Amino acid sequence: MSSYTSRNMTLKISAGAVVCDESILKGDITIGPKTLIHPRASIIAEAGPIIIGEGNIIEEMATIINRLPPDAPKPTTVPVQIVGSYNVFEADSTCESFKVGDNNILESKAFVGRDVELTNGCVIGASCSVTEPEAIPENTIIYGSECQRREMYDKPYPQIGQLDFLLKFLPNYHHLRKPNMKPMKKGSGI
Repeated sequence: MSSYTSRNMTLKISAGAVVCDESILKGDITIGPKTLIHPRASIIAEAGPIIIGEGNIIEEMATIINRLPPDAPKPTTVPVQIVGSYNVFEADSTCESFKVGDNNILESKAFVGRDVELTNGCVIGASCSVTEPEAIPENTIIYGSECQRREMYDKPYPQIGQLDFLLKFLPNYHHLRKPNMKPMKKGSGI
């Protein structure tokens, strides 16, 4: 293995995260506290690092991938993919977006392309695909076979109940990857 490849193959798991051993994790990945990664979920950092915030749920067969299109030239800077906090990536969804805010839901088989910025509180409905370059406004729901849009009146609630249940339940039935980052002390400013 070349030194370039070995330097970029780092996995940082925060204390409190639950990462099933059967998940597929490749590249430079940082996983925040209370984030839950189900078996067979894929997080692949080919083009650059992926940083995942706190309290995300990444279900089976969901994919978060940082890659360049096949015909793209090698970038001068390394593109970093940042996923905020309390997002839900349901079964078989795919997210290539470089910027994912907080409290979003990608329903089953949803696809979000690399040039899409997912702000906060958005829902991408089952089997909906968003690929055109844009920043999706906050609290937008994309739904239906024609990917119609509407704005929610209220912000969606974070999936705290589901997250707490799964954080307790999954370790009883799956082998886990051990955290390798110490918890940050409050007020440390780091």
